[in-house]
Amino acid sequence: MIDMTASAPSPLVDWTGPLGLPDFQKITDDTFEAAFDACFVAHDAEIEAIAANPEAPTIVNTLAALELAGKPLGRVSAIFWCKAGADTNDTIQALERAISPRMARHYSAIGMNERLFARIDDLYARRSELDLDAETARVLELTWKGFVRSGAKLGDADKKRLAAINEELASLGARFGQNVLADERSFALFLDETDLAGLPHSLRSSMAEAASSRGQDGKFAVTLSRSILEPFLTFSDRRDLREAAFRAFAARGENEGDSDNRGVVASMLRLRSEKAKLLGYPSYAALKLDNTMAKTPDAVARLLDPVWEKALEKVAEDQTELTRIATAGGLNEPLAPWDWRYYQEKLRSERYAFDEQQLKPYFKLENVIAACFDVANQLFGLTFEEKMGIAAWHPDVRVFEVKNADGSHRAVFLADYFNRPSKRSGAWMSSLRGGWSLGDGSTPIIYNVMNFAKAPQGEAALLSIDEAHTLFHEFGHALHGMLSDVTWPSVSGTGVSRDFVELPSQLYEHWLTVPHVIEKHARHAETGEPMPRELMDRMAAARTFGAGFATVEFAASALIDMAYHAAEDAPEDPLAFEQEMLARLRMPDAIAMRHRTPHFAHVFSGDGYSAGYYSYMWSEVLDADAFSAFEETGDPFDRDTAERLRKHIYAAGGSRDPEELYTAFRGKMPSPDAMMRKRGLG
Repeated sequence: MIDMTASAPSPLVDWTGPLGLPDFQKITDDTFEAAFDACFVAHDAEIEAIAANPEAPTIVNTLAALELAGKPLGRVSAIFWCKAGADTNDTIQALERAISPRMARHYSAIGMNERLFARIDDLYARRSELDLDAETARVLELTWKGFVRSGAKLGDADKKRLAAINEELASLGARFGQNVLADERSFALFLDETDLAGLPHSLRSSMAEAASSRGQDGKFAVTLSRSILEPFLTFSDRRDLREAAFRAFAARGENEGDSDNRGVVASMLRLRSEKAKLLGYPSYAALKLDNTMAKTPDAVARLLDPVWEKALEKVAEDQTELTRIATAGGLNEPLAPWDWRYYQEKLRSERYAFDEQQLKPYFKLENVIAACFDVANQLFGLTFEEKMGIAAWHPDVRVFEVKNADGSHRAVFLADYFNRPSKRSGAWMSSLRGGWSLGDGSTPIIYNVMNFAKAPQGEAALLSIDEAHTLFHEFGHALHGMLSDVTWPSVSGTGVSRDFVELPSQLYEHWLTVPHVIEKHARHAETGEPMPRELMDRMAAARTFGAGFATVEFAASALIDMAYHAAEDAPEDPLAFEQEMLARLRMPDAIAMRHRTPHFAHVFSGDGYSAGYYSYMWSEVLDADAFSAFEETGDPFDRDTAERLRKHIYAAGGSRDPEELYTAFRGKMPSPDAMMRKRGLG
């Protein structure tokens, strides 16, 4: 392989920081472009050496060489995309617009390299003769299919067109994400003390901090971060302000200016449809689902359709109750989307004698982090030691060394918890480096990014129960990366099918509310007292409260995503199509999609979840059944069950077919019944 460390900017490729991290203090934004230039050249040379090898193809000289090629490019890319998502600026965004199509062009050329594919094709044709272990056989199959799906079998003209499509889609995806971030950064609703009726202290503090960070000391800011927006919609007595904030949130990417995403979406859907047809598929959904557990759009429909109908029934029941409360409170208009959370919280208080704000003091961020680590220790023997004074991409980032039960090094975990204008919305897990044993091997460097509201200096950051679930969810993804125990890089960690990747994350959420965990870690932020048993019981009783609303707003987004991509021809006007589909689905007027099309970053800011947003619910079928395996033992930390979980789910990555992995853990595949019960729809 080519040694790039001498020619590329050292801090981006030669990671000399503590714990094997990049030395972020030596990395400046103006070094990325030259690093990418050098890395593309080096990777091209490595690919050429593999493709031109005069020796007969072998697993070592072709498949392994391909897997290990491009390490410098991988390192530079990992740092760059981390910065682009978590701490961007004008320089990074300009480079993102330039690099995205270039990256697509680079990998299209590799996927369409005839000599390289001929070597992979030769190995695949002889696979039964090669005496391959199960993981290697799977990697060879996935690699061969990846080349075919990249256009390796197309004619020259079609290859050229497919490469152009990939390049344009990459540019559009980068533009889409930057447009959403621009709209989020540009909006803040500044309020005075007199505008805060109904808002709890913790939310007021977060809004004061948000205003201060925007140069408005003494004011209170409603931003479009969910950590502020959703509690504001839940508690503000000012309906006019709730409406203003909600409309701004719903209109992201649809603002008649440079950041308008409607044309971007139309172009992306058209190009995706054309790409699918070039590759021989009737629709983009058929292309994307070909290598998943679901396999077909019809299979997704069989999951989503009955859930949707049950959720509509539940929402109709709840709307009657919410209307009763609203009318009694003087509202003489139909419920609107900016009303639902507000009156739903009043109904919760009426039914269960508590509201979210009674819980929040018991979910101090530090305590929830400790609970995450404690559960990982009890299940998998991991320990987490915070390392102070190690620089990362932003001063807010915290660094932890992760050790196995025997004290040996397992991974590095970085956590970036707080919202800021330079960070895209949402929460996610990714890696600076994965974990595998091929070649010299690699130990994981994994990170989580959140968007929690930062508390003022001297106050504790408090989470809602939903935010605590989000932290556990993303940490479940992190464990999937940290526990990786495979040979091949391409199937390490979260390198699994899209509708399997959410299983480790959604499953991990279950342990947040295990009584032992709540009793130990849910301590009042001011007094340190544990959560009272009666409050714990009321919280448990209300576990499925609001299930109809949560399911409708999620499933509507999943159904629209699938409708866009299962259509044989892309709609000319995506928003008209969205409205037509919602009408056909009988979407309640008082509830909005969780992600409307112009800001549906999962689906349009890149390709990760296109025709795949359903996967959260698909994985939920699995996670509900998987946690039942522990419940059946009577011990949520049963050692034998935890070891099977580690071996077959968290450590196995994509080394085997996901159905095979799940069956090895559970003994069978599940039905949707447990998921429906978990959601309170059964």
